[in-house]
Amino acid sequence: MKTRTRSVMSFVITTALLGSSAFGQQKIRVEKDLLGEKEIPADAYYGVQTARAIENFPLSGVLINHYPGFVEAWAIVKLAAARANTEVGAMKPDRLAAIEKACQAVLAGKYHDQFKVDWYQGGAGTSTNMNANEVLANIGLELTGHKKGEYQFLDPHDDLNMSQSTNDSYPTAIKVAFLLRNDKLIEELQKLVASFRKKGDAYLEIVKMGRTEMQDAVPMTVGQEFHAFAASLESEIQLLRDSEKYLYPVNMGATAIGTGLNAPKGYAESCAAHIAKLTRKPIVPAADMLAATWDQQGFVVYSSALKSLAIKLSKISGDLILLTSGPRAGLSEINLPALQPGSSIMPGKVNPVIPEVMNIVAFRVMGNDYSVNLAAHSGQLQLNAYEPLAGLAVIESQALLFSTSIVFRTKCIDGITLNEKVLAHYLETTVGIVTALNPVLGYEKATELAAEAYKSGKGILEIIREKKILSEQQIKELLDPVKLTGLDKSKYIKK
Repeated sequence: MKTRTRSVMSFVITTALLGSSAFGQQKIRVEKDLLGEKEIPADAYYGVQTARAIENFPLSGVLINHYPGFVEAWAIVKLAAARANTEVGAMKPDRLAAIEKACQAVLAGKYHDQFKVDWYQGGAGTSTNMNANEVLANIGLELTGHKKGEYQFLDPHDDLNMSQSTNDSYPTAIKVAFLLRNDKLIEELQKLVASFRKKGDAYLEIVKMGRTEMQDAVPMTVGQEFHAFAASLESEIQLLRDSEKYLYPVNMGATAIGTGLNAPKGYAESCAAHIAKLTRKPIVPAADMLAATWDQQGFVVYSSALKSLAIKLSKISGDLILLTSGPRAGLSEINLPALQPGSSIMPGKVNPVIPEVMNIVAFRVMGNDYSVNLAAHSGQLQLNAYEPLAGLAVIESQALLFSTSIVFRTKCIDGITLNEKVLAHYLETTVGIVTALNPVLGYEKATELAAEAYKSGKGILEIIREKKILSEQQIKELLDPVKLTGLDKSKYIKK
């Protein structure tokens, strides 16, 4: 059994390295590192250290190219580093020209399939950094008329990693990936807010009963409910904007532990400036490079903002599930779009699948945030070796929230309709409206009326009329549901 397991693992690693051509003649090239020589597929743009990482970490199958934005972030960081090195006189212009071509090609979406180490890896991201260094070096070589592996013309270490360490380039690339994706997430959330606002405007004057602790409370309008959903999400958008500020300081130029060993004077400032130009974000050198090399505050704060958004979306989804419950034995105040049959055994059943999947995603994001917290506090001394987990957790959360928000908007919120007869029935028969009588009758008398209503099964208005407690004019003035909602249309009119 053990022999069979080893054979299967060997097959997985071999096919990962060589592809389907592993079954036929495969041209190879030989590269070497401190552990010795190693055969590499001749057509591979990665090199020896990437090949070793593919062998060492065949773990999740989620490769770093699963999130294209992360690959693009590496191209940005390596391009900024090369420009900065040239600016301070450390890199020759011809080397910069080759790196420019390679990075621009990756930013254009090419060669992403060569970024193929697993997200789950030991070594604090060294495998990922070397994957980027080797691929960009070999792309640059080919685009300038050389062959892969001719590193005397462009070297993964001496050129692509010049003035750098994994310990500054890796966290910087992660931050750049977060920042680029944050703009896209916010843009989609703004569309979701607009969808809720549109529903709020459409149902602004349709009255319903509000509920607290799942019990009848006081009247409100459907429009107020949907505008409240929108307002709560707007506050999450602001939190995302505020939290990204903690990602602006980067430790490029810190090199191994923050002392700046092997980084030329002026490099850190120049590199941050070039990243800022490429990302259009106010990237700056960290105030204390030693602290910045191990400190995970930016990851923790931004992940927390994503968690807060997830909690809000989950709460809203739960409300929609309750409001659409039924259709005959639940609240049934709203209808969600019917997207698919809901049961393999119960005919006619349709489930609230989109709010449910939003909840699933929200739960995952909350779990990812806990992973970030664990990674942040578990690093030792001058480096945090668990940044790969924090990076993956946040990038996955961003991607899930982005794509699910689109589905939530287009397949759920945009298509919501009301059951107005149900809303009117609840309003007519509720006891909750008795709260409005407190100023006129006092709390004790209003409580007696409520108790009688519950005992008899009658509505409050019916009892008031039977007992002639109030005239019709008084009822109209005191118990007009629209007045009870405190609706101020001016709050929702666009200026």
